[in-house]
Amino acid sequence: MVCRLLEALLSAAQRGEVMESSEQCPPDSAHQEVNPVFLQQLRELDIPEEAARQALLHTRNVSAEEAAMYYFNKLENEEEGDEDMMFKMVFVVNMELSMGVGKVAAQVGHAAVALYQAMQEKNTWREMVWKWDHAGAKKIVLQGTNTAHLLELQALAMSLSLPTKLIQDAGLTQVEPGSSTVLAIMGEEEMVNNVTGSLKLL
Repeated sequence: MVCRLLEALLSAAQRGEVMESSEQCPPDSAHQEVNPVFLQQLRELDIPEEAARQALLHTRNVSAEEAAMYYFNKLENEEEGDEDMMFKMVFVVNMELSMGVGKVAAQVGHAAVALYQAMQEKNTWREMVWKWDHAGAKKIVLQGTNTAHLLELQALAMSLSLPTKLIQDAGLTQVEPGSSTVLAIMGEEEMVNNVTGSLKLL
C-alpha cells in the first residue's frame, strides 16, 4: 500500500506535477511554513493535515515524496514502539448543578471543542491529538461531585502535565452565570486514569 502511494508521487513528479520546494517556498521560511503543493499531495494520500505539515517541516519541504516516506516510516515505528499506548479525552460533569440531558450534552460539546482548540498551541499536544484521533478518538463522560471536586481534579491533571479545560457557563439557561459545568482532560490513558479512574460513568 505504501509503495503504491509513493509510486503515485513519483509518477506525478515525472509528469512535472511535483514542483521543487525552491520554486514554492523560500529557504528562510522552510522552518515555519510548508509548501502548499506538497501539502495537497500528501492530503491526497489520506495523510492527516497536521501530520503532513509536521512531515514537511521535518524534511525541510524538500518534496512530497520525502515527507511521505518520513510519515510512513514514523507511523510504522510508532505502531511498533507504542503499540500499547492509548489516548483518551474524558469529561467530568458537575452533578451538583442538576443539568438536563440537553444541557449536559451541550456543555460536553463545549468542553471537547475548547480543549481541542487549546491543544493546537503546542507541538507535543498537537501530536497527541493526532495519535488520539488516529486511534479512534476515545471519549468518556464521567460524574463529578461538585465545583470543588472539578477544581481538585483539574489541579491534579495539571500537576501531571495533562491538558485540561474547565467550562464556565454563561448562565443563559438552567445554571447561574460562571458555573463550572464540565472539566475536560486529555492524555495517555493510564495517566488520565490516575486522575479520573475512580469516577463513575454518567
